[in-house]
Amino acid sequence: MKSPKVVTSAAAGLVVLGLGLSACGGGDDDGDKAGGSGKFDAGTTAVVNPSDHKGGVLKMAQPDDFESLDPANIYYAYGLNFVRIFSRNLMTYTSKPGKEGATMSPDLAEAAGTATDGGKTWTYKLKRGVKYEDGTEIKAKDIKYAVARTFDREILHNGPSYFPQLLAAEGYKGPFKDKNLDNFKGIETPDDYTLVFKLKAPFSEFDQVVGFSGQTAPVPADKDKGVRYGMHPVSSGPYKLEGDYTPKKGGTFVRNPNWDPATDPNRKQLPDKIEVQAGLKAEEIDNRLIAGTVQIDLPGSGVQAAARQQILTNPKLKANADNPLAGFHWYVSINTKSIPNVECRKAIVYAADRSAMYRAYGGEAGGEVATSIQPPNVQGREKGTDFYTKADPNFTGDPAQAKAALAKCGQPNGFSTIMIYRNDRPKEKATAEGLKQSLDKVGIKVELKGYPSGTYTNEQLGAPKFVAKEKVGLGTYGWAPDWNTGYGYLQPLTDVKAIVPTGNANTEELDDPDVNKKWNEVVSVTDPAGRAKIYNEIDAKTREQAAILPNVYAKSLLFRPTNLTNVYFHAGFGMYDYANLGVTG
Repeated sequence: MKSPKVVTSAAAGLVVLGLGLSACGGGDDDGDKAGGSGKFDAGTTAVVNPSDHKGGVLKMAQPDDFESLDPANIYYAYGLNFVRIFSRNLMTYTSKPGKEGATMSPDLAEAAGTATDGGKTWTYKLKRGVKYEDGTEIKAKDIKYAVARTFDREILHNGPSYFPQLLAAEGYKGPFKDKNLDNFKGIETPDDYTLVFKLKAPFSEFDQVVGFSGQTAPVPADKDKGVRYGMHPVSSGPYKLEGDYTPKKGGTFVRNPNWDPATDPNRKQLPDKIEVQAGLKAEEIDNRLIAGTVQIDLPGSGVQAAARQQILTNPKLKANADNPLAGFHWYVSINTKSIPNVECRKAIVYAADRSAMYRAYGGEAGGEVATSIQPPNVQGREKGTDFYTKADPNFTGDPAQAKAALAKCGQPNGFSTIMIYRNDRPKEKATAEGLKQSLDKVGIKVELKGYPSGTYTNEQLGAPKFVAKEKVGLGTYGWAPDWNTGYGYLQPLTDVKAIVPTGNANTEELDDPDVNKKWNEVVSVTDPAGRAKIYNEIDAKTREQAAILPNVYAKSLLFRPTNLTNVYFHAGFGMYDYANLGVTG
């Protein structure tokens, strides 16, 4: 899943509070098992302020805006987390703290899928009587239509592309171009409550595919407005939009009277309203969180430098904060088309002062220095060999090795490139500035350009045509697993089949024959340990190709105001669980 958020690198270094490069142990605390409040990191492993109180207005804010509110057209983790308040999928991440939150539970489906035909056919039975906001019943055809929509990247250009990759529906262009749904052969609906998915090849992790994103959230065909559907998606969950959502401003969600909690153990319906405000500065959101006038910072990546220092040095504030290892890896992608020579890419990795980049995320409070692409929470992940820091144990950069690599790539005096970042995320700006400073020392000249989060992954870094036209060589990025395996983490980032015109996650545009071969073969491996071995080989090969510069396994310093209830860190999304929050007062 795409990652969720100025100070200079020097300023960032001031707020690490004397902490070095060693990892912080906040995530090892068992937390407040009784579920009370007033203890640092309690929400990492337990529910804080549990309550069934109904009423009040839950206020959420963000610096930019959602990619879309069309559940099928979202890939940012916080967006996928948020849309659960009004949409339901066949499966969903379990609403529990701790490791259980990274597992899947039935949602609209009665049970997990049944695999037949050696894993090439998956069947799901729907719960009966589940209704949309207008009281009409959700049927199998609505989910088939929802999945069919994902085949049209011109309309839905942000969301994941697993269904077009996996389903046996070659040549299908989506219902906007072909209105006869019978021509979509990837799913059969023998009756109103049965869906049969037909795959090109066996795939053992298909429950995760239908659960992690909003792409199996039902869509009534007669209510679909294409690119404008995200302005007012039809609710199948506990809340519905009041009026339309206004981009760059926000919207209000109210109770859906046709939502039945008896069919939905993974969501609550506590606040009377949920208000979303877009376009606030990140530092202003931090101030409002601390004041309790906003309860949730939607991107979920933690407070900024000034608030981090304030919280960590004030025991009363710190007692209402959590510092989990969030599951995100903040890294820098190195585009293999803009910088095709692997030795030139290696020079970037050798020269990078990763300690400065680490400090940009807050030092120990911000995470751990990364040595692999997969973060530690991914099942079967190995730490990996950090190929470029053998002579640089402090991660400050190795100019001698960088200059040797430049000589090998035929650029002994260095070269010039463009680096882009999300300009509404101060940590990413500080990371880009820190990397630029270290690359300057070896003659690699970097021009920095910032873009808004809302367009960054579909119009800039995630748009190969833009990257080629603007000659973008580097980009700040981050990723959390779509689901908790090496496939759910690495495949969108490294498989050539995952490269798409917009919303592209393989931002380095890696097309390595060995990596591609491994992705083609791993889907037939039934043993999870055997698959994990291959995933780790892909991880290592990608780093050998210097296509990704590892940076930080994120630890988010999250603040929970005292008027927020049912708060806990959700391992599936890497932030608080937005579908179960309440408010008091």
